[in-house]
Amino acid sequence: MNDERTGQGLTRRRALQIGAAAAVVAGAGPVLGGEAAAAAAPGLPAGPAAGGFARPGAAVRPRFRWWWPDGLVDPAEIRREIDQIADAGFGGAEIVAVHHSIRDKSVLDPAGHGWGTPAWNAGVEAALDQAGRRGVTVDLTIGPAWPAAVPTITPDDEAAVQELAYGTVPVAGGATHDGPVPEPVTAPELGVTRRHLVAVHAVRTAAANDTRKETGLDPASFTDLTSRVTGERITWTAPEGGDWLLFSYWRRGTGQRPESGPHSSPDSCVVDHFSRAGTRAVTAFWEARLLTRDIRKLIRRAGATLFEDSIELETAALNWTPDLPAEFRRRRGYDLMPYLPVIVRLKENTKFAYDAATTAHVRHDFWQTVSDLFNEFHFEAIAKWAHSIGLEYRAQPYGLETDAIHTAAILDVPEGESLGFKNLDDYRALAGGRDMGGRKVLSCEAGAYQGGAYNTTWGKFLRTMGGAYAAGLNQTVLHGFSYATAPGAAWPGFAAFTPYNGGVGFSESWGPRQPTWRHAPDVAGYLARVHLAMQAGTSRIDVAVFRQKGYTKTGIGAGWFTKSGVPLGWTHQLISAPLLDLPSATVSGGRLAPGGPAYKVVFVEGDRFGGNECTLPLGTARTMLRLTKAGLPLVFLGDWSAATVPGLARDGENEQLRAVLAQVVAQPHVRVVAAEADVPGALADLGLRPTVAYAEASTLLTAHRRDGRADYFYLCNGKHAETVKPPVAAIDHEVTFTRSDREAVPYRLDLWTGETERVAVYREEGETITLRVALQPAEATVIILARGGEAPSATASQAELRVDRQRLVARAGAAGAYSTTLPGGRTVRTVIGPVPEARTLTSWRLRVEDMTPDGVKRHDLELDGLKPWPDIPELADVSGIGTYSTTVDWTGGGAVLELGEVLDTCRVTVNGHRLPVSVIVPVVDIGPWLRRGANTIEVEVATTLNNRLRVSDPGVYGGASRQRYGLIGPVRLVPYGEAVVPAR
Repeated sequence: MNDERTGQGLTRRRALQIGAAAAVVAGAGPVLGGEAAAAAAPGLPAGPAAGGFARPGAAVRPRFRWWWPDGLVDPAEIRREIDQIADAGFGGAEIVAVHHSIRDKSVLDPAGHGWGTPAWNAGVEAALDQAGRRGVTVDLTIGPAWPAAVPTITPDDEAAVQELAYGTVPVAGGATHDGPVPEPVTAPELGVTRRHLVAVHAVRTAAANDTRKETGLDPASFTDLTSRVTGERITWTAPEGGDWLLFSYWRRGTGQRPESGPHSSPDSCVVDHFSRAGTRAVTAFWEARLLTRDIRKLIRRAGATLFEDSIELETAALNWTPDLPAEFRRRRGYDLMPYLPVIVRLKENTKFAYDAATTAHVRHDFWQTVSDLFNEFHFEAIAKWAHSIGLEYRAQPYGLETDAIHTAAILDVPEGESLGFKNLDDYRALAGGRDMGGRKVLSCEAGAYQGGAYNTTWGKFLRTMGGAYAAGLNQTVLHGFSYATAPGAAWPGFAAFTPYNGGVGFSESWGPRQPTWRHAPDVAGYLARVHLAMQAGTSRIDVAVFRQKGYTKTGIGAGWFTKSGVPLGWTHQLISAPLLDLPSATVSGGRLAPGGPAYKVVFVEGDRFGGNECTLPLGTARTMLRLTKAGLPLVFLGDWSAATVPGLARDGENEQLRAVLAQVVAQPHVRVVAAEADVPGALADLGLRPTVAYAEASTLLTAHRRDGRADYFYLCNGKHAETVKPPVAAIDHEVTFTRSDREAVPYRLDLWTGETERVAVYREEGETITLRVALQPAEATVIILARGGEAPSATASQAELRVDRQRLVARAGAAGAYSTTLPGGRTVRTVIGPVPEARTLTSWRLRVEDMTPDGVKRHDLELDGLKPWPDIPELADVSGIGTYSTTVDWTGGGAVLELGEVLDTCRVTVNGHRLPVSVIVPVVDIGPWLRRGANTIEVEVATTLNNRLRVSDPGVYGGASRQRYGLIGPVRLVPYGEAVVPAR
């Protein structure tokens, strides 16, 4: 067929596909499995939850971070804002005390209206009560801002966050040091008045080694001098030969406070996240001051999660806790003290090293111990307590060198963030923990753009998030919704993060202040449908990539699978050693965790955070041997003949590891490859293929959920990271899906309307279905494979096909005879009569609601051509809502309306029928609503507030560039013709 380009930059084929996608199959709906089965109405695919895809429930709707200026809030306004959030189609909000934009904190009255005061509790009570009335939920943040903190401790308390600061003095061989032990190289923070001397050591310096710019030390010379300290003084003579360093180590509070305080009086202090004492300080404060009788009851009714932000425990020294030495010995089996010189840090950098291998392995053991304490004393304990009050626990478990993958298996809802995560593998790390831990939701703090206040478009937001849903994300918490006002806040109201250091701050303050809020229900519905599909059943993943260190927020990918596997359709997640000890880590049918992600293979490569060293815990190697004997395929990359344990080896431990690995690689389901280029051959040799496959490399990203007999595939034309160049191009190619049920047929879900259509053109071969997927950059869709009623189909066609009442209907943008191949190989011809030429709509009336500090002003213009608002003198600095209207005479038939360039959101109304429009691809089929004669077409466009704020508040926003607002076009009406395809 004609592949002529349209004004939107789409092919006619693509434009017509968009039109066909609006058709809903009557009498041929899929039979959904699991959760979906109960909600599926006869003849219509309702989706996997009450209300179906057309009206997803509140539990899967996107949420907001809801920023309060501490407790300086009016309960009546809190109720109004809950109503605003619910009315716009969102599922709830997370309350957090954040006010970086307010420089003079005294105006907030932390004593009378701070976090945890009766005023704060009154606001929380109002929020929970109104949320219960509206059928939405509220999340409660663990402390004010972040990290977790309470006002009942001081920096000197042992429940407060701790650090280990070191000091050194050089001592020449044969010389004597007689005086104070070395002072810490970093001064204590404000409010820290106590310190405890942990140890004093002496170590001889060694020749420079290969450990970067660190000072080399001789481990054999280590000398413990702690017992020789009197008071804070020591007398010690260094042995002859070489130069020595005298070390001291001081435990003290870091003095860290939550961000942008004070939020309370006295000011809150960050708690020790690695001890029972720190956790008790949090729970005791909540029990005594926050959980009033009414709030406890309301949490049971409308509470969702207890939330904790990313773990930003900031210190210029080393993160520490008083019991760390004892816990280290208990968990690692040796004394930490002789290795303190190579563990200590200054401004996040280690400064000293023994030999490279010893240094790396001891550091691994140190952070593994910190990770263990973090998980056991903080995350597990907080989760248990949260459950006792009726909340689940949601947290961002990263920020330190700890096993965030393992933590994600502990949390009820692990969470990532679009600002800090560098690429999709950062999400895949948390998704691996979520799925092996038997959890369902991976959440995201979404849309926190630096300098994005009042200039962020919904299109930018969806382009950012599209690929993340393919990496396992299935809940979105938007950053964010600000409380209406605060002392000194300028129009359009209080915003938590703008002004920021005097300039344009982070992200948006969504809400009624935004012109686009009128269209927010459309975006909320889109996101809810993505969440609903991607929370159905269980996640299914091709590959588990083993990580020796379970870090995330690093941008470190998964080698061949990230670079080459994903473009061919392979899906992967990252797992760490503790996940293989979970109850889910069983094998059936060659799959790991068959009731969950059902990985087809575990891929093991060297430590990507440790010079690609081939390390593996001995216990993990034994587990892998057991799993592969049960039928699990394994692929090892590299030379594992001299593998070592990741920590400091005990006697004979490395030899035992190598013996076990020798048994592993001898198993029939194991392959060892020398280079990444050999990975595809190893997979093929094992008989493995991806569940979704493309003939050639593509930018198509996929996620798969299985719900009973139904398969849900989320597809997005995206990229691994926002910084990847060049930009993604449109795709149009065949995709092969492996179905769980050989009787399943394909349906396509329209994420903007919730309608599902039976896919008319596809090929079946055994357990696979192949169909064509065409997506613009950042565009997404969902393919459902499920059993359905009888309906005609074709294997190929020159025209676009749709199913309508047990008939195939062909659609094309030009007259002609179009051939269609039916199952069995028979070819039939469909004749489509004359189709009018496409026309460009240039004459419009534009009515603008201009949002200003003095209220809404109105402009009424006649346009003989479309152009950005800044190019129209009356609208140069206007922000608001514009309604474009025109009249079109129509002689009959259907048409697709292409809007061309639009900024930001829009809706189309044809003869009084309102139609949602994709923010990513503003093209809509208006054929069903056109009539012969005169037709009224309206396009309502909403903007950001950027252009108005540039002139109303130039001190903050004056440096921002004008945005190209409005309906810019070209707007084209592209007619199509239709005809029934002969059945034989």
